[in-house]
Amino acid sequence: MGAYDDLKARLGEINDLHSSAAILDWDQHVMMPARGAAIRAEQLATLGNLAHEMFVDDETGRLLDAAASSVDSQPYDSDEASLVRVTRRDWEKARRIPSELTADMTRQASLAIPIWVEARRTSDYKAFLPALQRNLDLRKRYVECFEGTFDEAYDVLLDDYEPGMRTAEVRHLFDYVKEHQAPLVRRAAEAAAGVTPPAGPWDIDTQKIFELEVAKAFGFDEDAWRLDKTVHPFATGAGSQDIRITTRYFTDHLGGLFGTMHETGHGLYEHQVSPTLERTPLGSGVSLGFHESQSRMWENLVGRGRPFWRHFFPRLAELFPSATAGFDSESWYRVMNTVEPSLIRVEADEATYNLHIILRFELEQAMINGTIALADLPGEWNRLMWEYLGIEVPDDANGVLQDTHWAGGSIGYFPTYALGNLIGAQVWSRIEADIPNLTASFEAGDFAPLRTWLGSHLHVLGRKFTPAETLERVVGTSSIDPAPYVAYLRDKLGDLYGVA
Repeated sequence: MGAYDDLKARLGEINDLHSSAAILDWDQHVMMPARGAAIRAEQLATLGNLAHEMFVDDETGRLLDAAASSVDSQPYDSDEASLVRVTRRDWEKARRIPSELTADMTRQASLAIPIWVEARRTSDYKAFLPALQRNLDLRKRYVECFEGTFDEAYDVLLDDYEPGMRTAEVRHLFDYVKEHQAPLVRRAAEAAAGVTPPAGPWDIDTQKIFELEVAKAFGFDEDAWRLDKTVHPFATGAGSQDIRITTRYFTDHLGGLFGTMHETGHGLYEHQVSPTLERTPLGSGVSLGFHESQSRMWENLVGRGRPFWRHFFPRLAELFPSATAGFDSESWYRVMNTVEPSLIRVEADEATYNLHIILRFELEQAMINGTIALADLPGEWNRLMWEYLGIEVPDDANGVLQDTHWAGGSIGYFPTYALGNLIGAQVWSRIEADIPNLTASFEAGDFAPLRTWLGSHLHVLGRKFTPAETLERVVGTSSIDPAPYVAYLRDKLGDLYGVA
């Protein structure tokens, strides 16, 4: 397979450029001094431009054609056939984007990050507005590259994160979620009113000890992973053996723990992709929706579960005796699942989280379609927060400036968080059928059965198949079904609060 090997070697070099950019981006968020932002933007733009030009070059197309002939006899699900098939799709899409536009988007996103950090610190949306406008203008130019190929403008951006998914389908899924989840949330929040959260204090150094122990139980490997502090948690890396996850800590609550578990879920997905897919376009998670299904699974289905706290609460109480005084594992489990509409998405409870995402999904469509001026974005954000969650937003730091995504140019990403909740519940149903003693293993502190199942049934596949094909291979259907998630939430809240 000479042509195939040549294609794989070229794609490996392109992957190296992307991996190098990922580490530079991680460094910008975690370690880089603030005044390095301007030169870092140029470095990232250069790497992005080089990778894009090398990928869309005619030579890549020639190698794809030659490799396709050489793998004709390979099964559809082979690494070889999958690499040619998936790369062809990526190549045809990337060929529509001018290299200078790719560089401009990368450069502007890098420049916008420190502006956003400062604007968020001072709650000054107007200071961030020009950078956001530049990002949005570039994304609209990107959308124009696909004129006539999608049903609506937002489809172009959504497809980057959830290949094959369309905006109309997401609307349909989210309408179902709103219809069934919103009234359930209201009833649960009323029932939970008056629950007093533990006051702390939560010493940060002690939190780091506890959270690292949890991450290690899930699968964190110090020889292949890092855990660092940042403003807004994320996960990235440069391959299956170089996983970088980040978190943040608070002194007045333990919310950072759930962020750490969330990012560990992302890291496990990348860590358990088949080694045969390393340094290829197949060597990562199939989509952001699937990625979020993994992070939300470890954060919520595991980390907010009763078996998890039956195991870990004694250790938490040992580390934080005053903060946990008066609690046992059951009362702690209940307080960790308090339903209370809140301002910040990444700190939202499991029941209200999807409403935060639906808000952003609707705003992003309005931004791309031009039906809202960016100057009016804070007011519209605040209006929807009141409509969906009944909360008044006190300032922009707790409102429109809370997320890093728009600073990084990631418009179209947000829906994948809620899609991940839905996918995760479908996958969880299959896991419970396959591992009937899952609860007992969690209570014993053994998370290997879950990790191993996910590795062998989902993670190992990487990007070999479309998200729909991947879902069918894992759960037996190619369609995202919101019903298992709503049923899971109804059962859990029914147990906790007697609501249905």
